[in-house]
Amino acid sequence: MRPLPAGHSITSPRGWRLAGVACFVMAAAPAWAGLPEVFMSPFVTVGAGLATLCGLASGGYILMLRQRLAAQPAADVAGPSHDRHFRLAAEAGRGIEGLVGLDGCLIWANPAVERLTGHDAAALKAADFVELLVCDRDRAFCRQQLQVLLETGVPADFELRIQRRDGATLWMACHWLPVREEDGRLLSLRVSMEDIQSRKEAEYQQLETVAALRRAQALSEHYLRRSNEERLRLSALLDVVRAGILFMDPDHRVVYCNQAFYEIWGLPPSKSLVGMRDVMLQRMVMDLLAEPEVFLKHLKDVVESRQPSEPVEFHFRSGRVLTSSSRLVPAPEGPRAIGRIWVFEDVTAQRLAARQLQQMAERDPLTNLYNRRRFHEELVRMLADGQRRGEGVGLLAIDLDGFKPVNDRFGHQAGDEVLVRLATAVGAVVRRNEMFFRMGGDEFAILVPSATALELAELARRVTGCVAGLRFTFGDETVAVTASLGIAFSPQQGGGPEGLVGAADRAMYVAKTQGGNRWAFAPAESHAQSLA
Repeated sequence: MRPLPAGHSITSPRGWRLAGVACFVMAAAPAWAGLPEVFMSPFVTVGAGLATLCGLASGGYILMLRQRLAAQPAADVAGPSHDRHFRLAAEAGRGIEGLVGLDGCLIWANPAVERLTGHDAAALKAADFVELLVCDRDRAFCRQQLQVLLETGVPADFELRIQRRDGATLWMACHWLPVREEDGRLLSLRVSMEDIQSRKEAEYQQLETVAALRRAQALSEHYLRRSNEERLRLSALLDVVRAGILFMDPDHRVVYCNQAFYEIWGLPPSKSLVGMRDVMLQRMVMDLLAEPEVFLKHLKDVVESRQPSEPVEFHFRSGRVLTSSSRLVPAPEGPRAIGRIWVFEDVTAQRLAARQLQQMAERDPLTNLYNRRRFHEELVRMLADGQRRGEGVGLLAIDLDGFKPVNDRFGHQAGDEVLVRLATAVGAVVRRNEMFFRMGGDEFAILVPSATALELAELARRVTGCVAGLRFTFGDETVAVTASLGIAFSPQQGGGPEGLVGAADRAMYVAKTQGGNRWAFAPAESHAQSLA
C-alpha cells in the first residue's frame, strides 16, 4: 500500500476516510465476477479473491489500531512531550508550565517548577499536585475552581499561594486550560503559573501600613502636576487621613488642606483657606495654643532651615496635644521647590494612654503611691547624683505595728482603709523633694536627696506624729496603729542600693523593739557588718 500523503495520518479524520475507501474497494472485488466474460479469466478471479481477503484484513487492522489509540493514556496522545513548539517555549519561560492529569498528578513540567518550588521533578510527579504545592489556606479554593473548569470547560484564571519545600510561601498567578482529544474527550489540564510575589508584597505593605500620611506626602508631587481629575483623587484620599495636611506654595499661600486640618485646628469647614497667606492663618490659630511663641519659633526655624522636620509636640490650652512635621516638595527638575507640605496630628489619646500605662507600671493601685519598681529606679538615680555632687541620700524604711490583727479581726477591707488613710496622712507631711513609696503590704519607704541626719530625724518625727494621730473605727470599736522607722544615710551606709536598704531594714527592726512610733538610725559600721 502507498503511504498516506503528508497531513493524512491514520489518526486524523482524513486518514480514516481514506482507509475506509480502501476497504470498500477491496471488499467490492467479489462483484467483479459479474463483469463480462472478457474479465472472467482465472487470473482475474484469483486476483479478486486475494483483494477481498486483503480488504477484510486491512479493515480489521484499522479498527484494532483505532481502538488501541483510543485506549492510550492522555499523556501519550496530547501531552507536551508530543508538542515540540509548546515544550520549547515552556522550557524557556521563567514561570511554571506543565500538564496535570485528571488524577491530580503532574504529567510534565518545565525546569522552572524545580527552581520556584524547591521540589525535584520526581517528587512532584509522585504526589497530588494541589495537595503538595498549594498552601492549606488556598487548597479548597483551588480545587473548587478546578472543579468548575472541569464542569464548564471554561479556562480559569486566579491567584493562589504555593508552599515551597523550604516552608516559604510564594504567590502565583495561575491560568488553567483544559486539554481535549479530537473527539472532545478531556485528557488533562494545562497550567501556567507566574511568580507575583513581589506584587503581592507591595499590596500587603499598602494595606497593612498605618502611614497613610507618608503615602500622601509621596503622592503629593505626582498629583499636583496632574489634571484636575487626579487632583480630585488626591483630595479624596487625603480627606480620609486623620492627620491634618496643609500644602503651601513658595509664596507662602495655602494651596490645599484636607478635612482633618479643619477639625484639628477647630476651623469652620465652610471657610475656604485656599489662597490665604501663612501669616493670616497663624493669627487664626494662635489663641488655641498654650505656648504660641514656641510654635511660631518652630515654624520660623523649619522654613529657614529648608530641611525636613521631625514631629514636634505642642499643647493646646484645652489640654490636647498636637504634633507638627514638615518637608519641602521638590520640583521635578531643578533645585527649586514647588512648595512645602505640613502635617499635623492630634495625639492626645495616645499620650493619655501612655501616661496611664506608665502610671499603672509605677504606681500602687491601692494607695496611688509610687511602687517598689519606681523606688529602685529613683534610689539608683539619687545615689548616682549624690555621688557626682558629693551629697548624701537618706532612706526611711517604715513598717506598721499591729496591722495584721486589724486584717484578722475586721477583714481585708478594713486593712485597706488603714493603708489608704495612712498613705494620705503621711503624704501630706512629706515635702516636695521627698518621695513616698509603698513597698508592699504594710511596708513603706521615703527617699530624701541631699539629706542630712538632722533633716532625716525631723522627717521621722513628722511621720510618727502623723501616724500617732490616726484613729480607725470599725463597727463599735476604735483602733490605732503605730509605725517603726529605720533610717539609713549614704555614704555612711555604703554598699550601693542594696547596702542602704539593708541598713534601713535593720534599723527599723531595732526601732520595733523600742515600742511603737519610734525610729532608729543605722550605725555607721552597718555596711561592714553586712559584708561580714
